[in-house]
Amino acid sequence: MLPPSNLIDMPGCMLPTSVYLSRTIPSGPSPARLRASSTSSLDIVPLDHRAAGVAAAAADRFQPIARLKPAPYEAHPLADIRFYLEASRDGLLLLSVQYNELCICNPATRQHAPLHHLHGFSPLEMYPHHLLLHRQGEIQPAMHVFTIGSGQPPRLLPNQVDDCARHLFNGSISWCRNRLLFQGSIYWCTDSGVVVFNTTTEAFRRIHAPVARREAKLFETGDMLGIYFYHIEKAAVDIWVMRGYQSEVWDFKCRVELPLVQIWQQCQCLPDGELVMVVPGDNGELLVLIRWDDWLLQIDIDGKLIASFQPRGINFTPYLLKQTLVQHTFFPTLEGYVVNALPFISPDGYVGNSVC
Repeated sequence: MLPPSNLIDMPGCMLPTSVYLSRTIPSGPSPARLRASSTSSLDIVPLDHRAAGVAAAAADRFQPIARLKPAPYEAHPLADIRFYLEASRDGLLLLSVQYNELCICNPATRQHAPLHHLHGFSPLEMYPHHLLLHRQGEIQPAMHVFTIGSGQPPRLLPNQVDDCARHLFNGSISWCRNRLLFQGSIYWCTDSGVVVFNTTTEAFRRIHAPVARREAKLFETGDMLGIYFYHIEKAAVDIWVMRGYQSEVWDFKCRVELPLVQIWQQCQCLPDGELVMVVPGDNGELLVLIRWDDWLLQIDIDGKLIASFQPRGINFTPYLLKQTLVQHTFFPTLEGYVVNALPFISPDGYVGNSVC
């Protein structure tokens, strides 16, 4: 569903930043008819964590904007085929089908295109018109850059044996997805500090971090870089911000202690697979979002539970989505490019504009 017309006229055609959530809709046999395949559709459901008023209704905060359904594999027509989110940047979503075939879409303009030349590569991050990739199965910590719309395969970075890259991979790339694109560089937390990749010079470096743990997360607030670490055993989130860009001087901002009594009274359950995010709120304040079993909780920096939701069937993902109506010029250059057509579908399974 395209945004209301009053939002289309916003400066720069940019809509408010939201936390990206998703909902997978399996398409098994139904009483009405048997579907030809068992592919599952994916709902894109941003959470507006800045919705006006603490008591804003869930319907005002959770606004589905698109539904996508992958095509079935011809060789395995009964396989459960699904989309998975790999990255979110500038209103674009990078998706994979079964973590294999990659594609890119803009849910606001309903543009979609597969990305060829990328079979066997895993995405590490998306930045303007580029993807940073790792080839599956490579022993050396090599990285590749793919230029979207160039028609060329990914190119190997010359500093493939860089010491920083070794620290980044350390035998596994699964956790490398906890990254942040900030001021033209990509940042990762590692056990030896923060690894930085400059997207202009394509060089790596390592900077000091207040907490050297790969489980730490980075965030952006205004023009400052921040880092936070969730102490599971203490039920608390420690937050630091860098004093100045590239200064490598970190100031401890606060410790947010989770209001366990309030949470228990609201949820009546123990945590199960917590996922924590620190995001900017209104007036420069920070908010903590946490998944608690099937609940989504919003906590201010004073440790007060200010909102709670139980969006059943919705997956909480650590990505932000800033919708844009800007027409990206690379889309028409991609083979298989479509607008308002499959894989975009409407709730009843037919191609259309309305999703809810």
